[in-house]
Amino acid sequence: MKAKKAKQENGAPLSKSALRRQREREQRLETILGAAQSLFAGEGYHKASMEKIADSAEVSVGTLYFYFKNKEDLLVKLLSQIGFDLRNMLGAAFKSADISMEGIREAGRIFFAEFCPHYPESIAIFFRESVGQSELVEAHRKKIFDKLIDDVRQALIRVCDNQGARFQSELSAEVMATSIMGMFERIAYQYLIWQDRSDDLTVIGQDAVDFIIGGIERLFR
Repeated sequence: MKAKKAKQENGAPLSKSALRRQREREQRLETILGAAQSLFAGEGYHKASMEKIADSAEVSVGTLYFYFKNKEDLLVKLLSQIGFDLRNMLGAAFKSADISMEGIREAGRIFFAEFCPHYPESIAIFFRESVGQSELVEAHRKKIFDKLIDDVRQALIRVCDNQGARFQSELSAEVMATSIMGMFERIAYQYLIWQDRSDDLTVIGQDAVDFIIGGIERLFR
């Protein structure tokens, strides 16, 4: 824990008992989020009531409402967490390859070979359970996708500049980034949500990434 987080508003250090209560609140929050994620992914968002979530997290319903206004608020928090994790994983892949095309390839590999099979509940919530739930949830979901698309767009521009090339048009990077995220979403939906083909994801992902790389190179001049 960072020192600045372990202080009261007046700047004085928190007591040991206050630090313990803070840790307990944080642990309780993580337990609630974990319970909600499992229920949303397993039973579906509409079937997972606040009472079921509280029971699964082993807290009272009152405690649950202390942390979250309603179930929608819980879903938005989970979306933020999933989006943060995904952006971090893909961003690290882009940076690890020193702004080359290999960074794009590595990001695709990580999504299909690591994120999808290791975080199936996140996939179910992000691509299925959060769709069309409410204007608030949809706006939040769009905000996350916009950030992901912009991350990819910027990575493509850096790769293009690093290679001394240029895109076919001013919109090429944006169109390609949108297409890449669309492919990620559709393939995850097709092979993990509609079908249980997680064993084939390595091959499926490789084919998808090869297709993406070929499309990017065709838009370079």
